[in-house]
Amino acid sequence: MDNSSGVGVLDKAALVLSALESGPATLAGLVAATGLARPTAHRLAVALEHHRLVTRDMQGRFILGPRLSELSAAAGEDRLLATAGPVLTHLRDVTGESAQLYRRQGDLRICVAAAERLSGLRDTVPVGSTLPMKAGSAAQVLLAWEEPERLHRGLQGARFTATALSGVRRRGWAQSIGEREPGVASVSAPVRGPSNRVVAAVSVSGPIERLSRHPGRLHAQSIIEAAGRLTEALRRA
Repeated sequence: MDNSSGVGVLDKAALVLSALESGPATLAGLVAATGLARPTAHRLAVALEHHRLVTRDMQGRFILGPRLSELSAAAGEDRLLATAGPVLTHLRDVTGESAQLYRRQGDLRICVAAAERLSGLRDTVPVGSTLPMKAGSAAQVLLAWEEPERLHRGLQGARFTATALSGVRRRGWAQSIGEREPGVASVSAPVRGPSNRVVAAVSVSGPIERLSRHPGRLHAQSIIEAAGRLTEALRRA
């Protein structure tokens, strides 16, 4: 079977990625697995590393990079959004508070789905809203499981600390009280893709008067269950 697309450099890059599918490889290992000349294999691996499609392990061997997981997560977004509506509606009804789903995009997080509280004082975050990654429980969740370098960079100027994010990882959920906006509290939990990478954060938010200064005590379990339903939907995709 001819695996050639007619675009030589892409075919060779695909050979490198396919060779890494079975695990870490030294440059010599890549040459042996792909049949490429050593300078060509090195040049392609370094170029793929620049685009985060390839990275290195602690021994300096080439391995598949984080960008592949990000692309895989994006491919599952339609499934995520299709499932999000009923899950967020149920979460709103159970908690009595507005529910949102956020995805990270660079230094921002975007509300990609929401279920608004039907009456009374609300914390409205319209779908399509962009919020900073420097404050709020959803920002904490989207940052807490990042690679160390991106996590360290994300903490610069943030209203939460590395210690706080360590607590988020330990508990499996985050809370914020007046962190993003005075008078507003929120609770969030991570949604994970098939590779177990955090791809979104599900949240409820509302006034501190209703959620109290310990909103996690009230709603963490409901948030975790909602995040689990969305995670399961992505894993079935």
